[in-house]
Amino acid sequence: MGWLILALMGAVTFLYGVSTHATLLCLLVKPLPVLALLGWLHDAPPSDYRRWISLGLIFSLLGDVLLAWPGDLFVFGLGAFLVAHLAYLKAYLSDCKRLALLPLVLAVAVGAVLLGILISSGLGPLLIPVIVYGTAISAMLWRALARLGTDVPKRSALLAAAGAVAFVFSDSVIGINRFVAPFNAAPYIIILSYWLGQWGIAASAFSQTKRTCV
Repeated sequence: MGWLILALMGAVTFLYGVSTHATLLCLLVKPLPVLALLGWLHDAPPSDYRRWISLGLIFSLLGDVLLAWPGDLFVFGLGAFLVAHLAYLKAYLSDCKRLALLPLVLAVAVGAVLLGILISSGLGPLLIPVIVYGTAISAMLWRALARLGTDVPKRSALLAAAGAVAFVFSDSVIGINRFVAPFNAAPYIIILSYWLGQWGIAASAFSQTKRTCV
């Protein structure tokens, strides 16, 4: 209950900060929901899966701070979240290594469409970082979807897949808002889908077991 209260307090305060353009307040409270998830995750059964998810949350915390910091630290925030996605990718591979062609095609298609939209809008010096990041998050989505329909516990697979989809959606809105067409509701859509995605990914560790699909 304590972690839930911390998460809700941080989320509500951050949304208030966004609505009032209180930059310092947003910087101080933005990490709290993910910090609460990290504390909550400590109660999940110990496993390689949990350790990699924990590492992903730690780098997500760093990314939260970098993206909220006054000044343009977008590339550094992107780098932190790149490591987070690689950690999530490693977690999903720890219990499922099957090829999963359909999820692969879907992930590649989503990544290609989004990258195509962003590149056509002009990324300038961010072209290579965005392509690398887009490749990593597409791979993360592929491996999350690959766990569906296997002997991985159904609840864990569903939560991880839903979390990955929400995370990809959040990052897609960031890209569209930053490089294509800014819109007023973007900050709220981005952060809410991001928190939902992180919750799904963290929650998947509570139903995960040592069974491995091939």
